[in-house]
Amino acid sequence: MVRDEGLYFVAAFFASLINRKEVFTIKDLQDYLAKEFDIHFDNPDLLAEAFTQASYVNEHPHQGLKFYERIEFLGDAVLELVVSEYIYKRFPELPQGKLTRLRAAMVCEDSFSKFAKECHFDQYIRLGHGEEMAGARQRPGLLCDIFESFVGALYLDQGRPAVEKFVRRVIFPKLDMGWFDHAVDAKTSLQEFLQRNGDVKIDYQLLEESGTENDPKFKVNVSADGKVIGEGIGSSKKHAEMQAASHALNKLRQEGK
Repeated sequence: MVRDEGLYFVAAFFASLINRKEVFTIKDLQDYLAKEFDIHFDNPDLLAEAFTQASYVNEHPHQGLKFYERIEFLGDAVLELVVSEYIYKRFPELPQGKLTRLRAAMVCEDSFSKFAKECHFDQYIRLGHGEEMAGARQRPGLLCDIFESFVGALYLDQGRPAVEKFVRRVIFPKLDMGWFDHAVDAKTSLQEFLQRNGDVKIDYQLLEESGTENDPKFKVNVSADGKVIGEGIGSSKKHAEMQAASHALNKLRQEGK
């Protein structure tokens, strides 16, 4: 059994090397951030610390390296503040409970790990051989930590405006893409928004049903007191209604109504 386990980990290690194809350096990361996000670190040591796991430090004891946990602590707090302020201002009709649920959906391991993968941060993490062999590079918990530590390093290096610029590109568009619809019911939010000053009749109308049995498409509009204020398309009538409500909310907020 021990021999089999040893063979498994050796195979996993070489498989991870094959899958990675390249070993990226912190300089590569700097070049990538500059090209993709127009981010230029004044202190690259902060960036190196943010992408270094303890296992890598332990395998290089004489290099005076630091690992990401302290910066991650800061990044976690910065992200919560920036996201909280954004949704507070964007959704003035949402009560505290729904704001809390929305923030919890945005500021969590599942979301941050996906953002990290989307930004290709997984390719630049410095890991020890044992962690590499164990597949840590794809571990959601580690990806979440690295995303938070990157934001912490960015905050220390360039301040809050740089963090807000990055988050506006990476996180906030996901609201309009429906990533967090499970946390906030757009139909309820629209109703609360429209009826904050009195009763308003809200109707959803199915306009079109198309697609195939395996890939159906529904098109719906939503009206307020007989005036169409939004349309949505989804794989179910319910999802199309949610999209229509979300579209109407965004439009009404932009118009300042």
